[in-house]
Amino acid sequence: MSTERAFTESAPYPYVLLSAAVSLDGCLDDTGPERLLLSGPSDFDRVDAVRASADALLVGAGTIRADNPRLLVNSPERRAARLAEGRPEHPLKVTVTATGDLDPTARFWHTGGDKLVYTTDRGAARAARLLGGAADVVPLGPDLDWRALLGHLRAERGVGRLMVEGGGTVHTQLLRQGLADELQLAIAPLIVGDPRAPRLFGPGRYQEGRLRLVETRRIEDVVLVRYEPTAPGTGPLPAAADRHWLRTACELAALCPPSGTAFSVGAVVVAADGTELARGHSREGDDPVVHAEEAALAKIDPADPRLPGATVYSSLEPCARRASRPAPCAELILRSGVRRVVTAWREPDTFVAGADGTGVLVRGGAEVVVLPAYEALAKAPNRHLLG
Repeated sequence: MSTERAFTESAPYPYVLLSAAVSLDGCLDDTGPERLLLSGPSDFDRVDAVRASADALLVGAGTIRADNPRLLVNSPERRAARLAEGRPEHPLKVTVTATGDLDPTARFWHTGGDKLVYTTDRGAARAARLLGGAADVVPLGPDLDWRALLGHLRAERGVGRLMVEGGGTVHTQLLRQGLADELQLAIAPLIVGDPRAPRLFGPGRYQEGRLRLVETRRIEDVVLVRYEPTAPGTGPLPAAADRHWLRTACELAALCPPSGTAFSVGAVVVAADGTELARGHSREGDDPVVHAEEAALAKIDPADPRLPGATVYSSLEPCARRASRPAPCAELILRSGVRRVVTAWREPDTFVAGADGTGVLVRGGAEVVVLPAYEALAKAPNRHLLG
């Protein structure tokens, strides 16, 4: 088959959580000797709990120079709990620098546990020379490559959850590249009014449409808001929102009535701006043979102008051949105008030998992205069929 446009993610990334405190006019905590602290004691304790839950903490080199943070878990009880779980007392501390320009006297290097520096090829020698043995230095190539960085953290350091605490440049790059899984903002009832104060995000192109509000919580006079990105990736590179939607599709598969002759599959169709257009699952409603993608697409007006830019998320590779309907799901997707599909699991030969929905889609001009990190979740409601 032709797979020029079928992409399989080679390594999963950590869950990336961006965390910041901002004023009502969008400014971050001011820096300098008279630093304005936007949060209060209760929110600082919340941040400490989030740090304790993370495998690694990341800040940009500019934040180290400006704020001189220690970046530690402060609560003795939380440190003890980490040790009891077999984890280090403090999460791995990570920074990013293009130039290798780091202050070896900063508290970041002399407190806590292991430290890691990601840099460019040209910055690696300088960083190693300045820091000596205070941190491991990892060159990423001629430029800073966030996907390479996240893949290395996951594969080589076992990081499953990464908390990013700034600064604005780092937050901007991760959110613009679709690599942030969650944004946590503590909004303080202050208006800074200083045009020189640092901002949470810089200029550039961000996701179309709205983020999804996950939680709001009052913490004294601060309001915590948590958001998730919703807009699908473009082309073969997966975005954080692709993972959210694919997980949703896999969870929908658990709603399927059990069958000994057909897979349980879930599907979601999402517009380019992150709007959910429809969802479905196998054997939905009163139709004992309907497939997940078929059920979802049937709920959308075929003339909907959002379909050509939409992404179909399916827990199982869309079928290429079937006896119960005139058209298989791969053909239905192509007929709808959708040209991007994200799936977790390639169809085995259980019912159809040599099933190749990906090949049908690719030959029809669609991008197919496979995220095998979700294969186990997709297989869970089908264990009785897999032997």
